[in-house]
Amino acid sequence: MTSQNRPASLFQRLTDEVPGGILLLIAAVFALAWANSPWSDAYHALAGAVVGPAALHLDLSVAAWASDGLLALFFFVVGVELKHELVAGSLRQPREAAVPVLAAVGGMAVPAAIFALVAAAAGGPEALHGWAIPTATDIAFALAVLAVFGRGLPRALRVFLLTLAVVDDLLAIVVIAIAYTEHISGPMLAGALAAVALFAVLVRLRRTAWWALLPVAALAWGFMHASGVHATIAGVLMGLSVPPVAIHGEPESRTHRYGDLVRPWSAAVALPVFAFFAAGVTLVGDGGPAVTSEPVFYAVLFGLLAGKLVGVLGTTALVTRLTPLRLPDALGLRDLLPVGLLTGIGFTVALLIAELSFDDDAHRGAAKAGVLAASLLAGVLGAFSLRWDARRARNADMNADGTPDVDTGVIG
Repeated sequence: MTSQNRPASLFQRLTDEVPGGILLLIAAVFALAWANSPWSDAYHALAGAVVGPAALHLDLSVAAWASDGLLALFFFVVGVELKHELVAGSLRQPREAAVPVLAAVGGMAVPAAIFALVAAAAGGPEALHGWAIPTATDIAFALAVLAVFGRGLPRALRVFLLTLAVVDDLLAIVVIAIAYTEHISGPMLAGALAAVALFAVLVRLRRTAWWALLPVAALAWGFMHASGVHATIAGVLMGLSVPPVAIHGEPESRTHRYGDLVRPWSAAVALPVFAFFAAGVTLVGDGGPAVTSEPVFYAVLFGLLAGKLVGVLGTTALVTRLTPLRLPDALGLRDLLPVGLLTGIGFTVALLIAELSFDDDAHRGAAKAGVLAASLLAGVLGAFSLRWDARRARNADMNADGTPDVDTGVIG
């Protein structure tokens, strides 16, 4: 695809990644089935197998390599797309982005508050460590559901969800970097930042082969891992360093080029492998039900399902009623019901935060089970609400700004 034929936003191209969402789902279902089968010991042995050089302190379990290593590819893509949206995409005009940005903030604050209330009431102080789990939204799954079930709805709905997801990812990155970093090694962090700076210089040169960037990226990842900050942050920083506009007379921006280069590996390899090792939760113990007896399970479930919906829909309703800000053309408040439900699909980042939140298997397993259950329910409810919304009649001024809607294109 040439740059002239590209959609206005890189995020819109993610709606073509329905196969990636299917791979993600297959990997998660397979892991869940294996972890609850008579052969579950083999699954846990595989996930816990240690691989890597001990001399470099990289003797990590296979599951840790999936979450710390492979997932850095996903976060690089997130960083690239964030850079594009901030400079040339949906976040470059503050007034246009204001409503979805505020909706994203509300969609993270309310789930965290609901989690804290449920966990404090029934789970004790240890459970509160997972407060950030229900704040995350899985872009791949949410957009896949929208692409399949949102046909006939305004194109603006996709843009709203994409913008919201951009901000959600950005805030989730900040949460991971700050809330889940206990000890930081200054020299190692400085080494990581130096490697990222070198990456930024190389990626801007007139001629730089992609393979020449790999050793620098590996160095940045290694230093970041050793610093105590979650290693995937290196992927985000390198993604943010990629130029978002065409340079050196090139026909397309390098965010497009490198995003296109890495995205297939992220969608087809990194995310499914991570899902396979993260979703393998043993739901039933020897003595009967296990994870569903933990308050963390319900804190995550209610946080993602109810918290995201109330946060996104409630914030949007307040903003559009109490301020001059309005939804985009052709988009009404009722259209935000499916968006609120789709943001309850936490999955990838929520599973990662669940791993970072708890050291014990009981809380971690319950949190992951809550993520899986909420994501499944949110996806199903979101699909039904999309079809319900598409069947309802629409008026000439859906966003109630006093002028007839002009941009009335639909999702095809």
